[in-house]
Amino acid sequence: MKWSELCVHTTNEAIESISNILHEAGASGVVIEDAADFAKERSDVFGEVYELDPADYPEEGVYLKAYLPVNSFLGEAVEQIKQAINQLLVYDIDIGHNRITLSEVNEEEWATAWKKYYKPVKVSNKIIITPTWEDYQAGSTEEIVVELDPGMAFGTGTHPTTVLSIQAIEKYLKNEQTVIDVGTGSGVLSIVAALLGAKQVFAYDLDDIAVKAATINSKLNKTASTVTVKQNNLLNHVTLNPDLIVANLLAEIILRFEKESFTLLKPGGLFITSGIIQAKEFEVKEALVNTGFEILEVNQMEDWILIVAKKPE
Repeated sequence: MKWSELCVHTTNEAIESISNILHEAGASGVVIEDAADFAKERSDVFGEVYELDPADYPEEGVYLKAYLPVNSFLGEAVEQIKQAINQLLVYDIDIGHNRITLSEVNEEEWATAWKKYYKPVKVSNKIIITPTWEDYQAGSTEEIVVELDPGMAFGTGTHPTTVLSIQAIEKYLKNEQTVIDVGTGSGVLSIVAALLGAKQVFAYDLDDIAVKAATINSKLNKTASTVTVKQNNLLNHVTLNPDLIVANLLAEIILRFEKESFTLLKPGGLFITSGIIQAKEFEVKEALVNTGFEILEVNQMEDWILIVAKKPE
């Protein structure tokens, strides 16, 4: 089969939204090449190793590269993608240059070349995330290794929003607590919670591909007895009362269920939200406070914000 590489030159703010559009359009893989990743200085506080090639990166903004099969529907799919991206302007999302280009790629080369982007990374004091094909051995008894197979739709859990969420879960989760992971994606946050001592984890996602990926990754990490993966729209029809809810989602989506989160959480329970761009920080904080939450912590990595809120006891 022949594949076409569709490249969107956009902004960091639009990464999550456009990635979702590409996925829904049938993309068989997404690569993010962010100019900021190459230009910035890195603290390597966790001992990370970075292998970046400047030729892969734009001078400014972000390249999102997706892979679509070359068939009679390609032209229609590209037009739908363009329209959906332009529609983001209605939600005040900056799409930047929004320059879209197409090029043909060799399937055999693409099938293995994308793996060069994924290496083992220590994302918190305890958690190491490694792709399944890397032979990583824990350096100490304190390290917890999470293996992920990103397949063709998900990354390996090293996006800033995911890292912030993992660090917050490690900091706040207590043994034997119940956790809900809203919009689980690859399942990485649910797996981390289970490995850090959660009694039960309920992983919800509306996308059936995400449900399958999270189920596979949970089995891979031997957490299937703790993690229940289910197709569900946010917290609709959920009745259980967790100690902690984590949601790594766009601010616009978080603001659809902050009241339900407050209602469901046990007194003293925590709501960990990430995926929030700087411009939306005040709006999310205000909504959480108006709902009744107390803001415990606001953390930032690059342009992304994480908020930890508590339901009063």
